[in-house]
Amino acid sequence: MRSFQQVRGLRPSGTCDENTWLALVEASWQLGERLLFHSSPNLRGDDVTSLQSKLARLGFDCGKVDGIFGPHTAKALEQFQRNCGLPVDGVCGHETICVLDRLGLQSGTGPGVAVLREQELLRSPARRLSSLRLVIGHDGALGSITRSVARHLRSAGASVVPLDDPDPSVQAQTANQFAADVYIGLNGCEEPGGRAFFYAVPGFESAAGRSLAGQLAAALVARQVVDEVDLIGRRLPILRETRMPAVWCELGPVGQIVERAVSVADACTDAVTSWAVRPSG
Repeated sequence: MRSFQQVRGLRPSGTCDENTWLALVEASWQLGERLLFHSSPNLRGDDVTSLQSKLARLGFDCGKVDGIFGPHTAKALEQFQRNCGLPVDGVCGHETICVLDRLGLQSGTGPGVAVLREQELLRSPARRLSSLRLVIGHDGALGSITRSVARHLRSAGASVVPLDDPDPSVQAQTANQFAADVYIGLNGCEEPGGRAFFYAVPGFESAAGRSLAGQLAAALVARQVVDEVDLIGRRLPILRETRMPAVWCELGPVGQIVERAVSVADACTDAVTSWAVRPSG
């Protein structure tokens, strides 16, 4: 159970709680076992992930390969159907899967258009901090630091929304509605050191998210907030559901981090500035 939870980006508690059960249900779906289409709430599952990966390798951009059948996936599916002479109904059924598989045999095993799009973002022209829209969230323990980070970034010219909602899905929805360029989430833990998480699943990794996580890790060490920050690719809900480059950072021990609030705020400002100016650094 703990191994499954770690792979799915859940807390490795060893207990089958609600989030673990939902992840088990998602993992049970294989492509072709049900019709896939855009609905509310969005369909989720490993079958959606497989569909997105196949479309991306053929050049149809679903956005992030996140296992969520949202509007971008629906648009990519319809474009695929139109290009292949299939009925353009936005429904992935047996006929669509057969054509996907047949064309997939000729497409090789490249990273897909979603990965290439993120890599292109890292090669885009430098941006000033004043042109960025940022969302800074937290999970309860570091609320005061989150607000301090938001103030620092605003003083540097960025448009910033701090979020206090404990629900990661609500935070992701707010960040998406704000059309943020960057999301950074902060959380305290009792273990010393830091962990910077970026979105990654088998077959897809957010290159922009990894780059941002690397900049934040380096800045936190340079500002002597912690001695070391590990970079970890995970499918945490907040990283999965946000549409922009996102990092979730855990820092500890909490008491020490609170005492270094100003340094944390400076480190976040340094990291975002460096990422915007030299995003591939």
